[in-house]
Amino acid sequence: MRRIKRFIVSVLLPLAIAAAFALLFRAVYTSPEGINYLLMWICIGIPFGIHRMCVWLVPTKFDLAGTIGIVAVNIILGGIIGGFALIYQVLKGTVKTIAGT
Repeated sequence: MRRIKRFIVSVLLPLAIAAAFALLFRAVYTSPEGINYLLMWICIGIPFGIHRMCVWLVPTKFDLAGTIGIVAVNIILGGIIGGFALIYQVLKGTVKTIAGT
């Protein structure tokens, strides 16, 4: 029972969140020419990496344009880092589920 709970929490739940964001942002990363995979990676990785970026780049003592720029950089880099964090979290959850630790 413990393995099933660990598998659901550490593997299925992140994959379900990623699938929900993929469906939510489908109109953003698709175009008539095809799928923009970098934009798809960023959109899916946002919930897994944005909290990491808001600690590094905090927009203080900027004017409005500088603050908006820093927030945009936070979102873009947070999405890219979040994609890698999602893969790491799913692999780590799978290994821990199989190993039973």
